[in-house]
Amino acid sequence: MTDAIASNVVPLKWEGDRASGTLRMLDQRRLPTEEYWQTLHSAEEVARGIRDMVIRGAPAIGIAAAFGMALGMRAFDGEHTSRALELRRLHDLLASTRPTAVNLFWALERCRQVAERLEDADNAALTDALFDEAERIFQDDRDNNLRLGNFGAALFEGPTRILTHCNTGALATGGYGTALGVIRALHAQGKLTHVWVDETRPYLQGARLTAWECVQEGIDATLITDSMAAHFMKLGQVDAVIVGTDRIARNGDVANKIGTYMLAVLCKHHNIPFYVATPLSTIDLSTASGDDIEIEQRDPAEVSHIGERQMAPEGVGVAHPAFDVTPANLVTAIITEAGVVHPPYTRSLPTLF
Repeated sequence: MTDAIASNVVPLKWEGDRASGTLRMLDQRRLPTEEYWQTLHSAEEVARGIRDMVIRGAPAIGIAAAFGMALGMRAFDGEHTSRALELRRLHDLLASTRPTAVNLFWALERCRQVAERLEDADNAALTDALFDEAERIFQDDRDNNLRLGNFGAALFEGPTRILTHCNTGALATGGYGTALGVIRALHAQGKLTHVWVDETRPYLQGARLTAWECVQEGIDATLITDSMAAHFMKLGQVDAVIVGTDRIARNGDVANKIGTYMLAVLCKHHNIPFYVATPLSTIDLSTASGDDIEIEQRDPAEVSHIGERQMAPEGVGVAHPAFDVTPANLVTAIITEAGVVHPPYTRSLPTLF
């Protein structure tokens, strides 16, 4: 069996030394027509990059936030506030950017624990340790996704046609992918026949990003509108659906990009397996069920406009929940870097930890 192979695509990178270097963030809003790297110098700029969707995808958001904490403490001079208050301010600044993605809070908690351990150290030592932690989170995510990809690929024995939603690849993670990581592993092992890529309205992460990644990797893919998925399932052209997630509750309910729940219902009707691929950092055992997950409400203009072009009349009401929750009873299995688990998830998910 051929193992998963890491992608050359990354959503962010560090340039220069820690004293004066900068975080470079690939502006995913400009893909696929332009590859533009933003240069970020501060925690405030990192927070804006997360909030404005320069970077997106739960694991990638967590990585960016960890670098934001390090950049914030690098700039701290102690003249106007205490270090403890500044750490709290930076935490709150970054935590407020995207409320649904649990990886954001997981990464910030790891940074908090670093600060707690080095409470008596000078600021230079703390800053250096925060950079170490950010780099560790970055590398761990890529390594974990490679393992996840191979666990997921092992679920399939022969030629397979996969449908996926949103973007769950290198751009959304440390440089490999969750659901798209499983697809990459299937491709490397010669078991992937075809990928159906949902365009993923309203932000078009599938059309702009997943399709772009598939082209970069030489993966045979066809872009479809979200409303076409049922048609191709009915024709028998979809063997499985694999999606990522921004948060999984203790009972196995899955919060993911809006439109995921619809796919799970369609899979149930057509007797198609519905898999969720996720790093352990996205599983939130402290949240009892999907009813307790805060759903981010985004700018209505992302629905009424495509890019700069207005598609809807002025004055019409617009709803824009960025995520929906898929009930656990619609999820065939959850794929992680520690293995694959099946229902009942209240029993199987805790065993991963």
